[in-house]
Amino acid sequence: MLVSARDMLVKAKEGHYAVGQFNINNLEWTKSVLLTAQELQSPVILGVSEGAGKYMTGFTTVAAMVKAMDESLGITVPVALHLDHGTYEGCYKCIKAGFTSIMFDGSHYNIEENVAKTSELVNVSHQLGLSIEAEVGSIGGEEDGVVGMGECADPDECKRIADLGVDMLAAGIGNIHGKYPEGWPGLRFDVLDAIQQKTGAMPLVLHGGTGIPADMIKKAITLGVSKINVNTECQLSFADATRKYVEAGKDLEGKGFDPRKLLAPGAEAIKATVKEKMELFGSVGKA
Repeated sequence: MLVSARDMLVKAKEGHYAVGQFNINNLEWTKSVLLTAQELQSPVILGVSEGAGKYMTGFTTVAAMVKAMDESLGITVPVALHLDHGTYEGCYKCIKAGFTSIMFDGSHYNIEENVAKTSELVNVSHQLGLSIEAEVGSIGGEEDGVVGMGECADPDECKRIADLGVDMLAAGIGNIHGKYPEGWPGLRFDVLDAIQQKTGAMPLVLHGGTGIPADMIKKAITLGVSKINVNTECQLSFADATRKYVEAGKDLEGKGFDPRKLLAPGAEAIKATVKEKMELFGSVGKA
């Protein structure tokens, strides 16, 4: 049974660990993440970007697949199905499709419009038992065509959005989607600390978890980060394992071309990456 992310993140904030959001791209991704979460007894959030949702033929298909797989695999740990960087329209599509959590990314609106749209979506989500994440300060890099330069969020604007009743807040603190460039100055912990002081018990979200050094991740968790998003790292692991399989000629041996065999090394690589992150985030055994 899928749940909202609200309770798992409140527990994470109180317990000083973080729950991983692992974005899914297909059946193999979903299966690998769910099985690893069950094995490690860790709560988990399955993230779906609008681009990935479109690739998988729509949010209704995604929700049906995740719910059926959760049941068929006998998953007992808390699992939230979450829209990542959702548009206003995308949020309503996911609510209708049966997602248990949404993120409204209103960071590209002026603060007044961000507040208005977020307020509306908070009311709708909570009436239906869904959790909702909002964003202040654009996250660096590119995510499904949304480009941000990684500016840091204004702590006062963060408080204003947090006070609307969102369940989690993503705040830009110098983090970047995708691979981190050489010379990246690192996370702005002074900004994160200022945001935490303003938002109190609000679970904070760190986007762009791929490539951030482990010591920075751990420090961010001590400063209130309770949810960390990982996408690119799983994609890189999957691609690397698949490349090695093909380069070794495994696809030419027997029925090595069977997609179930061809994709198996990549799926195992995703499991290894998810396990590594769950251990780093401290969520193992917290289900």
